[in-house]
Amino acid sequence: MTLGFNMKKHLGLAAAVLSFAVCSSAHADRLADIKARGTLICATLTSSEPLGFSDPETRQVVGFDVDMCGAVAKQLGVKLEHKGVSVEARIPELTLGRVDLVSAALGYTKERAQQIEFTSAHYQTPIKLIAHSDGGFTKTDDLAEKRISANKGSTPELYARRAFPKATILTFQDTPAAFLALAQNKVQGLALSQPSGVRFVNESGGKYKFLDGSLAWEPTALGVKKDEPALLKAVNDALDKLEKSGEIDALWTKWFGPKTKFNIVREKKLTPISAFQS
Repeated sequence: MTLGFNMKKHLGLAAAVLSFAVCSSAHADRLADIKARGTLICATLTSSEPLGFSDPETRQVVGFDVDMCGAVAKQLGVKLEHKGVSVEARIPELTLGRVDLVSAALGYTKERAQQIEFTSAHYQTPIKLIAHSDGGFTKTDDLAEKRISANKGSTPELYARRAFPKATILTFQDTPAAFLALAQNKVQGLALSQPSGVRFVNESGGKYKFLDGSLAWEPTALGVKKDEPALLKAVNDALDKLEKSGEIDALWTKWFGPKTKFNIVREKKLTPISAFQS
């Protein structure tokens, strides 16, 4: 029995649609790819102590974000494959599918949420301004019309532009370069998160200080590519287990606690990202 032309056409179309749906489903399930591969490709910064930086003895990239990557990978039952990224490359590397997860001082913003998915926020920190102690500035608003440096593509850059539209914002590839601009008096202030800024203040011998006040209070989370609901849920479940077991607190204490030069308390615990989306 032969099929008519129209029947063949419809069956062919149906087969094509089914094939596309199957391929799309397989392509979209990155969690399955991770399980099959046996590794989680997780990106961190490489020059931002204590989040991700090169250990001078081992020359390996270590830090809180690196350990968070490892903890999530263990929860997923796979090994960690670490990848270093710059601030401005965090989101592109994720959207292009070159990494599975980003744990790189990734502050939540509505603009970023249009490009990637955010997990629950595992910590929150204030965005501060650092200035010369003898520069004559005491509070954040003193720099409203001054020159401010920041990492290119970072939330400190975003919040500085929002808070001070009349200021001149100079951006740099990494935190050391942005700090050098302050040290060389090319800018009057440096915008960055409190954890990133503590070492510059503490190690300066009183030369630099945090200005009173803050630009914003930033929730920080892990980043997942859009349209990967299984992976997003798995990472959120992993974070929930790590929070309940006390492991996130333990990692925070290891890198930020009272026995470190940072001595920052983790005041905010794991919080659903929906709490910041209103």
